[in-house]
Amino acid sequence: MKIAHKITDQLSTKSLAILSPNGGGKQMFAKALIEHLQAQNKQVGLVSFESQQQTYEHELKIDLSDITNEVDPGTLAKDFLPADKLDHPLIKALHLEHRLNTGYRSLSSGEGRKLLLLKELFSGSQVLICDNPFDSLDTNSCDALSSALEQVIHTGVQVILMLSNLIDLPNWVEQLAWLNQQEFEVLGANNSNNQHTIKNHFADLVKQDGQWPQNHKRLADYPHTNIAELIDCQVIYDGQTIFPAQSLTIKPLQHTLITGANGSGKSTLLQLITGDCPQCFSNNVTVFGFRRGKGETIWDIKKHIGLVSADLHRNYRVNCNVLTVVLSGLFDSIGVYKQVEASQIQIAKQWLNKVGLADKSQILFNQLSFGEQRLVLIARALVKTPLMLVLDEPTLGLDESNRQRILQFLQSIEQQQYSTILMVSHRQDEHLALFKQRIHLATD
Repeated sequence: MKIAHKITDQLSTKSLAILSPNGGGKQMFAKALIEHLQAQNKQVGLVSFESQQQTYEHELKIDLSDITNEVDPGTLAKDFLPADKLDHPLIKALHLEHRLNTGYRSLSSGEGRKLLLLKELFSGSQVLICDNPFDSLDTNSCDALSSALEQVIHTGVQVILMLSNLIDLPNWVEQLAWLNQQEFEVLGANNSNNQHTIKNHFADLVKQDGQWPQNHKRLADYPHTNIAELIDCQVIYDGQTIFPAQSLTIKPLQHTLITGANGSGKSTLLQLITGDCPQCFSNNVTVFGFRRGKGETIWDIKKHIGLVSADLHRNYRVNCNVLTVVLSGLFDSIGVYKQVEASQIQIAKQWLNKVGLADKSQILFNQLSFGEQRLVLIARALVKTPLMLVLDEPTLGLDESNRQRILQFLQSIEQQQYSTILMVSHRQDEHLALFKQRIHLATD
């Protein structure tokens, strides 16, 4: 990719932000850029969603739990970092000091991301490339990371941010560029004029959604008082409290927003409801009228839930095409192993059209960019018009136009009144008025 040369051939700046839409080619660009820089004998560090997924899959491969009959924590967080940096103040600033003896697989997605960022910051790289580094981080962690990156620049390290949202652009970035496939444009200084140009580029990419797929269910027919009820629930692993005692009631159409710092237990709370946390059976959890552990099957619950989460995303590793991924939402499976009806294929295609990916239905899921994969998983969650839509940072990896698209989806769901939304988000602009119940989880 010849355009990668432009960064080193035309720019002497120490900080550059490249704005790019979903499917804009950031991953290929980063690979070409790294090869170009390494040919100049420069040490390059990269943190991206793809590198985070690779780390997770490596940890799965080295998991010895099935061989030893004991829980293998995998590589501890502290082992990702140089031994002489374990007291570095940035570890505390990113709220990871209490997680250093935790296995990587047990970290939240935000914690894992912060750990890999620290690893690269401490590696001595001359050039640091960060793909959407602030995604999945809480507000305080975003501020701490931004300050750390700014300080790194003063030590002579070139920092290149690859961003999908202008809202994530730090004010210390010197220059801006735009990337979309083979189109690469160095815009110049980080100022309001060039930011406006980027906004226009994003606006030009907005696609027409088409009509909302036919809804065959009504929440008005739901027979129970509550969608979900948790009473004094807590989760403890190896003597460590992962989720402190908490009670929560969600009534039909009581759309609920969950906030809190990375590692505060937000994803665990959702997993207690979906049944993906084994300790839901030892707690007082009732979902869709079923008291957990009283004879219901996990499928009695899952058939009513549409789910988007980091765990689902990183575990969706079956080699299948995009249309199959969306169809799998009808069966609560990873991949499809049942006969699919023509009507089901039609509704799945309608949802792919709604998320702007109708032309990619036959492409393999793992060949899409991270953001495009996220859009497919959102379509997968919506395809069965679920009674409850459980969204754990659903817009992770999405660009500005697609984030707004998904937020508009949520407003449409509120108006149609067929699903109750339970969502986790760190972004203030995603705290929509439709969320009448807001739960903030505090850390110790």
